[in-house]
Amino acid sequence: MNGARIFSLLFILMLYPSAGLNAQKVEYIKAEDLERILAGSGDKLYVVNFWATWCGPCVKELPHFQKVAAAYDPSKVSFLLVSLDFPSQFESKLLPFLKKNKITLPVAAMTETDANLWIGRVDQSWQGDIPATLFFNNARKVRKFNAGALDENELRSIIDNLIRT
Repeated sequence: MNGARIFSLLFILMLYPSAGLNAQKVEYIKAEDLERILAGSGDKLYVVNFWATWCGPCVKELPHFQKVAAAYDPSKVSFLLVSLDFPSQFESKLLPFLKKNKITLPVAAMTETDANLWIGRVDQSWQGDIPATLFFNNARKVRKFNAGALDENELRSIIDNLIRT
């Protein structure tokens, strides 16, 4: 992905962090693109969820992210869903899933097939199981990683605690 596309994704995250466009746009990213996202500046909390359409717990928690995102000021909390679906199934599975489930949060699809190139960059303790969520605010040096599914109350609680930090 070139620099202009990364800028485009970051611009979308900054301007529309909790609301998407009616026609879901998916950015395709590699390990180095994810690293730029994780280096996000700005004094806001970034919530990056790693999921896949074939993961039952992931699918179950997505509506919680959608609902919770709507409750926060986009200038304070920004959401990104990183799909770990197989690149060969982006068109046939991922895009129809997003449309059917009315997912409007920004979505990035990981095209990097070697997870070892990027999993440790998200969190050194992460073994690659999904769902997983990284919460961070680099300006305030706030970082929390959660392996496993979150319900709506857990998600709100983590966000509330971290934006007060």
